[in-house]
Amino acid sequence: MAKWTAFPYDNAAFQYDAASLKKHWARLHAGDAEPFPKDAAVQQAWIHFHAGEFQKAYEAGLAAGSAGITVANKAQAIYANYLEKKEKAKLEMFLEVAERAESLQETEPKNANAWYWQAYALGRYSQGISVAKALAQGLGGKVKAALEKAIELAPKHADAHIALGAFHAEVIDKVGKLLGKTQGADTATGLKMFEQALKLNPTSAIAMIERANGLVMLEGDKRMAVAEQLYADAAACEPMDAMECLDVELAKEELEE
Repeated sequence: MAKWTAFPYDNAAFQYDAASLKKHWARLHAGDAEPFPKDAAVQQAWIHFHAGEFQKAYEAGLAAGSAGITVANKAQAIYANYLEKKEKAKLEMFLEVAERAESLQETEPKNANAWYWQAYALGRYSQGISVAKALAQGLGGKVKAALEKAIELAPKHADAHIALGAFHAEVIDKVGKLLGKTQGADTATGLKMFEQALKLNPTSAIAMIERANGLVMLEGDKRMAVAEQLYADAAACEPMDAMECLDVELAKEELEE
């Protein structure tokens, strides 16, 4: 396997051991509602993930068997989204995550993150090939159904609420409200999902960023001032791991544009 691009920021503050990982777990996983793993090998994979050692997290997760699939999926999906430069490799990674997550659904149908990571990966893949093309391939329905299932299984899954809000916003933005309805997308639901995500995880930079993007997609330029404030709030967040650091840097870029 090709060497993945290294995490480009200082990760000194994101070095956890088994004890500190457990202590901070609830805060680190307020977004994905992932239960603390009993398996030491899976804990180690998460330690790599939070430090931004995404390839090590991916490899350790896969080596740990089914209990490590979620950390492997998260590591590969987050890496692909933020750090992979080659578009073809990025899309292939998203498809791999979606396939592994779908397989996990068969053995662990009540695992909310088996549904969430399938939806996240297919959603990002759809953005890569164009939302309109993805909808024509029937991916929209798959993403929506998987996210709704994740929320049904884990009602406090803030990231699934964010992603479902983004689904409604992206579809309406790309194909319009009328065609969006045929895909089950509507403005009110999208706005509600973003709001709920921030209630569940109020310190989440990505929830602020996606809500900002969603407000502009769903309600136009009249929400630009609110969106800019959300970007500013996101940029001021104190990251507790490498993924949150990437989100904060993304918010800073949005503010500069």
